[in-house]
Amino acid sequence: MSRRISIVGGGMVGASLALALQPQARQRGWRIELIEAQPPASGALQPSFDARSTALSHGSRLLFERLGVWAGVQAEAAPEPIRQIHVSDRGHPGVTRLHAEQERVPALGYVVENAQLGRALLGALDERVVQWQAPARVVRAEPARTGWLLQVEQDGQLHEQATDLLVLADGGRSGLLEQLGIHRQVRPYGQTAIIANITSSQGHAGVAYERFTESGPLALLPMSAGRSALVWTQPEAQAEDVMALSDAAFLHALQDAFGFRMGALKRVGARHSYPLSLIEAEEQVRTGLVVLGNAAHSLHPIAGQGFNLSLRDVMALADTLSGAASDQSPGELALLNGYLQRQRQDQQQTIAFSDGLTRLFSNRRPVLAAGRNLGLLGMDIVAPLKSVFARQAMGLKG
Repeated sequence: MSRRISIVGGGMVGASLALALQPQARQRGWRIELIEAQPPASGALQPSFDARSTALSHGSRLLFERLGVWAGVQAEAAPEPIRQIHVSDRGHPGVTRLHAEQERVPALGYVVENAQLGRALLGALDERVVQWQAPARVVRAEPARTGWLLQVEQDGQLHEQATDLLVLADGGRSGLLEQLGIHRQVRPYGQTAIIANITSSQGHAGVAYERFTESGPLALLPMSAGRSALVWTQPEAQAEDVMALSDAAFLHALQDAFGFRMGALKRVGARHSYPLSLIEAEEQVRTGLVVLGNAAHSLHPIAGQGFNLSLRDVMALADTLSGAASDQSPGELALLNGYLQRQRQDQQQTIAFSDGLTRLFSNRRPVLAAGRNLGLLGMDIVAPLKSVFARQAMGLKG
């Protein structure tokens, strides 16, 4: 019996799930649909100084290798390896350094431009089993006797289609969640993230910097061509003023907060900003329904855990569906609950790691500042503690 799996959202999470399901789709005759509001990009990609980027953990590299797509990611996206992570707290002596060599890995992670990573993933999809509906959007979704009935708008026309499994991977602003009554817990950080690409006089030498300042966490991640991807969090009340600075004034303020570890900061690309909250969906599975990616959980960007956690969710879901009996529907609630139970501990640990790190280093109370700096100093000295921290950052269990 042919089964249909409909993935709403053709971004990195949706495309990764389609890729992970391809082998079983070929064997079992599943039909995978990617329903996306924006059509896939076509034509050659031009290098852009202002391209958005993602930090892939070492664990994500291993997952992409398992999917057989890492070589394509390397060829298409030229990911920049993170050889070292340098963690510091401005105005305090505590520093921790993580080294790929000490962890016996080729790199702690990789920074890749989203557009190029997306192109590598899309290029690996098999059009015989993965079909695009784009530009298209799901206007309405209703549970049916088996699976879901979708009302899809495409080319100005509305049509209905049935699916055995509906996967919502359409991001943190998914309108379908609200329509389906899936509530999300929102815990604002009171911070705004300012992102841009930076060049410096000395370059990054493969080092990712995580620096905690009076205004909030700051990260500079190594990119190709000597650039670094900046994530600079500011209190909401100050962010608008920082965004309004001239490039020269912005670089001066950033230099003051970051220091001269990469020499003089020379150039800043276009700046973008967005408010930061920890957001978790109260439901991730129903009969015939799974919520993935930022629609399921949206994390603070400073620890670089968001997409990496979502990719592990994707692989856990694909493994669960692959392990189902041949006559079992991919939308059976028992099956989907099994996926969530399998992945829930990873989700909880990763969210706690990201949220705890952010809140600890955003608190400027002197007692906490002294305690966390002793922690950074101790971690740099005690190898087992450092290794635990590094494995969490790399997306590895145990």
